[in-house]
Amino acid sequence: MQPKLIIHGGAGSSLKGKGGAEIVRRSLYAVIEQTYAKLQNGANAVDAVIYGCQLLEDDPRFNAGTGSVLQSDGQIRMSAALMNGNLQRFSGVINVSRIKNPIQIAAYLQESDDRVLSDHGALELLRELGVPSFDPLTEIRLQEWIQERAGNFSHEMAGVVAEKELIEDNAGRGTIGVVALDQNGQIAAGTSTGGKGFERIGRVSDSAMPAGNYATPKAGVSCTGIGEDIINECLAARIVVRVDDGMALPQAFEKSIAEAQKNQRELGAIGLDATGAIAWGKTSEVLLAAYHTGELIGDTLEWQDANLIGCVS
Repeated sequence: MQPKLIIHGGAGSSLKGKGGAEIVRRSLYAVIEQTYAKLQNGANAVDAVIYGCQLLEDDPRFNAGTGSVLQSDGQIRMSAALMNGNLQRFSGVINVSRIKNPIQIAAYLQESDDRVLSDHGALELLRELGVPSFDPLTEIRLQEWIQERAGNFSHEMAGVVAEKELIEDNAGRGTIGVVALDQNGQIAAGTSTGGKGFERIGRVSDSAMPAGNYATPKAGVSCTGIGEDIINECLAARIVVRVDDGMALPQAFEKSIAEAQKNQRELGAIGLDATGAIAWGKTSEVLLAAYHTGELIGDTLEWQDANLIGCVS
Protein backbone atom coordinates (compact mmCIF):
# COMPACT_ATOMS: atom_id res chain seq x y z
CA MET A 1 0.00 0.00 0.00
CA GLN A 2 1.17 3.55 -0.75
CA PRO A 3 2.08 5.18 2.58
CA LYS A 4 0.37 8.49 3.41
CA LEU A 5 1.35 11.17 5.91
CA ILE A 6 0.01 14.42 7.32
CA ILE A 7 1.50 16.63 10.06
CA HIS A 8 0.60 19.89 11.78
CA GLY A 9 2.41 22.57 13.76
CA GLY A 10 -0.56 24.35 15.30
CA ALA A 11 -3.45 26.61 14.35
CA GLY A 12 -4.33 30.22 14.98
CA SER A 13 -4.74 33.59 13.31
CA SER A 14 -3.01 34.78 10.17
CA LEU A 15 0.69 34.54 9.48
CA LYS A 16 2.30 37.89 8.76
CA GLY A 17 2.80 37.85 5.02
CA LYS A 18 4.31 35.25 2.76
CA GLY A 19 7.68 35.45 4.48
CA GLY A 20 6.26 33.95 7.63
CA ALA A 21 4.44 31.25 5.72
CA GLU A 22 7.54 30.31 3.76
CA ILE A 23 9.68 29.91 6.88
CA VAL A 24 7.10 27.69 8.57
CA ARG A 25 6.61 25.77 5.31
CA ARG A 26 10.31 24.93 5.14
CA SER A 27 10.18 23.51 8.67
CA LEU A 28 7.09 21.43 7.95
CA TYR A 29 8.39 20.14 4.60
CA ALA A 30 11.69 19.07 6.15
CA VAL A 31 9.79 16.95 8.67
CA ILE A 32 7.41 15.58 6.02
CA GLU A 33 10.26 14.53 3.75
CA GLN A 34 12.32 12.85 6.47
CA THR A 35 9.34 11.07 8.01
CA TYR A 36 7.91 9.92 4.70
CA ALA A 37 11.33 8.49 3.78
CA LYS A 38 11.03 6.30 6.89
CA LEU A 39 7.64 5.02 5.70
CA GLN A 40 9.02 4.34 2.22
CA ASN A 41 11.86 2.34 3.77
CA GLY A 42 9.41 0.10 5.60
CA ALA A 43 8.89 1.80 8.95
CA ASN A 44 5.54 1.05 10.52
CA ALA A 45 3.02 3.82 11.23
CA VAL A 46 3.78 3.96 14.97
CA ASP A 47 7.53 4.36 14.46
CA ALA A 48 6.98 6.98 11.76
CA VAL A 49 4.66 8.98 14.01
CA ILE A 50 7.15 8.87 16.88
CA TYR A 51 9.96 9.97 14.57
CA GLY A 52 7.93 12.80 13.03
CA CYS A 53 6.80 14.05 16.43
CA GLN A 54 10.39 14.05 17.66
CA LEU A 55 11.48 16.17 14.71
CA LEU A 56 8.69 18.66 15.36
CA GLU A 57 9.42 18.69 19.10
CA ASP A 58 13.08 19.44 18.32
CA ASP A 59 12.20 22.46 16.14
CA PRO A 60 12.12 25.52 18.45
CA ARG A 61 9.70 27.21 16.08
CA PHE A 62 6.80 25.08 17.37
CA ASN A 63 5.13 24.88 20.77
CA ALA A 64 6.17 21.35 21.75
CA GLY A 65 9.41 20.00 23.20
CA THR A 66 12.10 22.61 22.60
CA GLY A 67 10.28 25.91 22.19
CA SER A 68 7.38 25.04 24.47
CA VAL A 69 5.59 27.96 26.10
CA LEU A 70 5.77 28.81 29.79
CA GLN A 71 2.85 28.49 32.19
CA SER A 72 1.78 31.24 34.59
CA ASP A 73 4.48 30.33 37.13
CA GLY A 74 7.24 30.44 34.52
CA GLN A 75 7.59 26.66 34.23
CA ILE A 76 7.31 24.49 31.13
CA ARG A 77 4.97 21.50 31.37
CA MET A 78 4.42 19.38 28.28
CA SER A 79 1.90 16.74 27.27
CA ALA A 80 1.90 14.15 24.51
CA ALA A 81 -0.05 11.12 23.31
CA LEU A 82 0.43 8.24 20.90
CA MET A 83 -2.26 5.91 19.58
CA ASN A 84 -1.66 2.70 17.67
CA GLY A 85 -4.74 2.45 15.47
CA ASN A 86 -4.20 -1.20 14.59
CA LEU A 87 -4.23 -2.20 18.28
CA GLN A 88 -6.47 0.71 19.35
CA ARG A 89 -3.95 1.37 22.10
CA PHE A 90 -3.63 4.85 23.59
CA SER A 91 -0.76 6.11 25.76
CA GLY A 92 0.21 9.54 27.00
CA VAL A 93 2.01 11.80 29.41
CA ILE A 94 0.57 14.90 31.08
CA ASN A 95 2.46 18.00 32.28
CA VAL A 96 5.94 16.47 32.20
CA SER A 97 9.00 18.71 32.61
CA ARG A 98 12.73 18.57 31.89
CA ILE A 99 12.57 16.23 28.91
CA LYS A 100 13.52 16.75 25.29
CA ASN A 101 10.87 14.54 23.65
CA PRO A 102 7.63 13.89 25.55
CA ILE A 103 6.46 11.63 22.71
CA GLN A 104 9.21 9.18 23.74
CA ILE A 105 7.54 8.62 27.11
CA ALA A 106 4.15 8.19 25.45
CA ALA A 107 5.79 5.61 23.17
CA TYR A 108 7.34 3.74 26.09
CA LEU A 109 3.97 3.60 27.83
CA GLN A 110 2.44 1.78 24.85
CA GLU A 111 3.77 -1.45 26.39
CA SER A 112 2.89 -0.56 29.97
CA ASP A 113 -0.08 -1.64 32.05
CA ASP A 114 -0.42 2.01 33.12
CA ARG A 115 -0.55 3.94 29.89
CA VAL A 116 -1.22 7.58 30.91
CA LEU A 117 0.98 9.26 33.53
CA SER A 118 0.84 12.74 35.01
CA ASP A 119 3.72 14.94 36.15
CA HIS A 120 5.06 13.14 39.25
CA GLY A 121 4.62 9.66 37.84
CA ALA A 122 6.22 10.68 34.56
CA LEU A 123 9.18 12.20 36.40
CA GLU A 124 9.70 8.97 38.33
CA LEU A 125 9.54 6.98 35.10
CA LEU A 126 12.16 9.25 33.52
CA ARG A 127 14.45 8.52 36.45
CA GLU A 128 13.85 4.78 36.16
CA LEU A 129 14.64 4.84 32.45
CA GLY A 130 17.71 7.01 32.92
CA VAL A 131 16.45 9.61 30.48
CA PRO A 132 18.77 12.63 30.72
CA SER A 133 17.30 15.89 31.99
CA PHE A 134 16.76 18.52 29.30
CA ASP A 135 15.73 22.16 29.46
CA PRO A 136 13.36 22.96 26.54
CA LEU A 137 13.31 26.68 27.29
CA THR A 138 14.25 29.07 24.48
CA GLU A 139 15.11 32.74 24.82
CA ILE A 140 12.16 33.78 22.68
CA ARG A 141 9.67 31.92 24.89
CA LEU A 142 11.28 33.39 28.02
CA GLN A 143 11.01 36.92 26.69
CA GLU A 144 7.43 36.22 25.64
CA TRP A 145 6.61 35.21 29.24
CA ILE A 146 8.44 38.21 30.74
CA GLN A 147 6.45 40.57 28.53
CA GLU A 148 3.19 38.89 29.48
CA ARG A 149 4.07 38.99 33.17
CA ALA A 150 4.60 42.74 32.87
CA GLY A 151 1.07 42.95 31.47
CA ASN A 152 -0.34 40.67 34.18
CA PHE A 153 -0.84 37.87 31.61
CA SER A 154 -3.53 39.78 29.73
CA HIS A 155 -3.30 37.42 26.72
CA GLU A 156 -5.23 34.18 26.87
CA MET A 157 -2.38 32.12 25.45
CA ALA A 158 1.05 32.28 23.86
CA GLY A 159 1.93 32.36 20.18
CA VAL A 160 1.70 29.18 18.16
CA VAL A 161 5.01 29.94 16.42
CA ALA A 162 7.97 31.03 18.49
CA GLU A 163 9.22 33.82 16.23
CA LYS A 164 6.85 36.64 17.11
CA GLU A 165 7.61 38.56 13.93
CA LEU A 166 6.05 35.73 11.93
CA ILE A 167 2.64 35.67 13.46
CA GLU A 168 0.11 38.00 15.03
CA ASP A 169 0.40 38.44 18.79
CA ASN A 170 -2.96 36.76 19.40
CA ALA A 171 -2.19 33.70 17.29
CA GLY A 172 -2.04 31.05 20.02
CA ARG A 173 -3.41 27.51 19.66
CA GLY A 174 -0.16 25.57 19.36
CA THR A 175 0.57 21.85 19.24
CA ILE A 176 2.29 19.49 16.86
CA GLY A 177 0.85 16.29 15.45
CA VAL A 178 1.54 13.45 13.01
CA VAL A 179 -0.84 10.91 11.46
CA ALA A 180 0.57 8.12 9.28
CA LEU A 181 -0.62 5.21 7.13
CA ASP A 182 2.11 2.64 6.47
CA GLN A 183 2.62 0.20 3.60
CA ASN A 184 0.77 -2.50 5.55
CA GLY A 185 -2.31 -0.31 5.89
CA GLN A 186 -1.81 0.40 9.58
CA ILE A 187 -2.59 3.81 11.07
CA ALA A 188 -1.12 5.72 14.02
CA ALA A 189 -1.51 9.22 15.42
CA GLY A 190 0.65 11.29 17.75
CA THR A 191 0.23 14.74 19.28
CA SER A 192 2.51 16.83 21.52
CA THR A 193 2.20 20.29 23.09
CA GLY A 194 3.70 22.77 25.47
CA GLY A 195 0.20 23.93 26.42
CA LYS A 196 -1.49 27.24 25.67
CA GLY A 197 0.90 29.36 27.72
CA PHE A 198 0.32 31.41 30.88
CA GLU A 199 -2.30 28.87 32.01
CA ARG A 200 -3.21 27.93 35.57
CA ILE A 201 -0.82 25.39 37.10
CA GLY A 202 -2.18 21.87 36.64
CA ARG A 203 -4.29 22.61 33.57
CA VAL A 204 -4.49 19.51 31.34
CA SER A 205 -4.30 19.68 27.56
CA ASP A 206 -6.48 17.80 25.09
CA SER A 207 -3.28 16.50 23.47
CA ALA A 208 -2.98 13.70 26.03
CA MET A 209 -6.63 12.68 25.62
CA PRO A 210 -8.58 10.80 22.94
CA ALA A 211 -10.37 14.13 22.40
CA GLY A 212 -7.21 15.45 20.75
CA ASN A 213 -5.52 12.29 19.47
CA TYR A 214 -7.29 9.12 18.35
CA ALA A 215 -6.88 6.25 15.89
CA THR A 216 -8.46 2.92 14.92
CA PRO A 217 -7.72 0.52 12.06
CA LYS A 218 -9.95 2.71 9.86
CA ALA A 219 -8.77 6.27 10.59
CA GLY A 220 -6.54 8.50 12.70
CA VAL A 221 -6.84 12.16 13.75
CA SER A 222 -4.65 14.70 15.57
CA CYS A 223 -6.09 18.04 16.75
CA THR A 224 -4.79 21.52 17.50
CA GLY A 225 -6.33 24.73 18.74
CA ILE A 226 -7.88 25.71 22.05
CA GLY A 227 -7.68 22.53 24.11
CA GLU A 228 -10.86 23.18 26.04
CA ASP A 229 -12.79 23.58 22.77
CA ILE A 230 -11.34 20.33 21.43
CA ILE A 231 -12.26 18.53 24.64
CA ASN A 232 -15.80 19.92 24.51
CA GLU A 233 -16.20 18.56 20.98
CA CYS A 234 -14.22 15.37 21.69
CA LEU A 235 -13.08 16.12 18.17
CA ALA A 236 -10.50 13.46 17.26
CA ALA A 237 -12.60 10.59 18.60
CA ARG A 238 -15.78 12.05 17.07
CA ILE A 239 -14.29 12.15 13.58
CA VAL A 240 -12.73 8.69 13.82
CA VAL A 241 -15.87 7.05 15.23
CA ARG A 242 -17.88 8.48 12.36
CA VAL A 243 -15.46 6.87 9.90
CA ASP A 244 -15.68 3.61 11.84
CA ASP A 245 -19.48 3.82 11.51
CA GLY A 246 -19.22 4.03 7.72
CA MET A 247 -18.96 7.73 6.96
CA ALA A 248 -16.28 8.76 4.44
CA LEU A 249 -13.38 10.68 5.97
CA PRO A 250 -14.11 14.02 4.20
CA GLN A 251 -17.74 13.88 5.27
CA ALA A 252 -16.75 13.00 8.85
CA PHE A 253 -14.47 16.04 8.91
CA GLU A 254 -17.07 18.27 7.30
CA LYS A 255 -19.82 17.33 9.76
CA SER A 256 -17.58 17.50 12.83
CA ILE A 257 -15.92 20.80 11.92
CA ALA A 258 -19.28 22.35 11.05
CA GLU A 259 -20.59 21.34 14.47
CA ALA A 260 -17.52 22.88 16.09
CA GLN A 261 -18.01 26.12 14.17
CA LYS A 262 -21.67 26.27 15.17
CA ASN A 263 -20.53 25.91 18.78
CA GLN A 264 -18.02 28.74 18.26
CA ARG A 265 -14.96 26.60 18.86
CA GLU A 266 -11.43 27.58 17.84
CA LEU A 267 -9.63 24.50 16.55
CA GLY A 268 -8.16 22.48 13.71
CA ALA A 269 -7.62 18.81 12.88
CA ILE A 270 -5.71 16.58 10.47
CA GLY A 271 -6.36 12.95 9.63
CA LEU A 272 -6.27 10.09 7.17
CA ASP A 273 -8.09 6.80 6.66
CA ALA A 274 -7.32 3.24 5.64
CA THR A 275 -8.18 3.96 1.98
CA GLY A 276 -5.39 6.56 1.82
CA ALA A 277 -7.60 9.64 1.91
CA ILE A 278 -6.05 12.62 3.70
CA ALA A 279 -8.23 15.37 5.21
CA TRP A 280 -7.98 18.45 7.35
CA GLY A 281 -10.33 21.04 8.78
CA LYS A 282 -10.31 24.23 10.82
CA THR A 283 -12.47 26.88 12.38
CA SER A 284 -9.38 29.02 13.09
CA GLU A 285 -7.96 31.36 10.47
CA VAL A 286 -4.81 29.34 9.82
CA LEU A 287 -3.89 25.66 10.10
CA LEU A 288 -0.16 24.94 9.92
CA ALA A 289 -0.25 21.54 8.24
CA ALA A 290 1.56 19.67 5.46
CA TYR A 291 0.95 16.31 3.81
CA HIS A 292 2.57 13.71 1.55
CA THR A 293 0.42 11.59 -0.75
CA GLY A 294 3.30 9.54 -2.11
CA GLU A 295 3.19 11.59 -5.30
CA LEU A 296 3.13 15.16 -4.03
CA ILE A 297 3.75 17.30 -0.97
CA GLY A 298 1.27 20.02 -0.14
CA ASP A 299 0.28 22.25 2.76
CA THR A 300 -2.55 24.29 4.22
CA LEU A 301 -0.64 27.39 5.31
CA GLU A 302 -2.30 29.74 2.83
CA TRP A 303 -5.46 27.72 2.40
CA GLN A 304 -8.35 30.19 2.33
CA ASP A 305 -11.02 27.91 0.88
CA ALA A 306 -14.57 28.96 1.71
CA ASN A 307 -15.16 25.41 2.90
CA LEU A 308 -14.14 24.41 6.39
CA ILE A 309 -12.33 21.25 5.28
CA GLY A 310 -9.93 20.05 2.60
CA CYS A 311 -9.06 16.61 1.25
CA VAL A 312 -6.61 14.83 -1.05
CA SER A 313 -6.12 11.16 -1.86
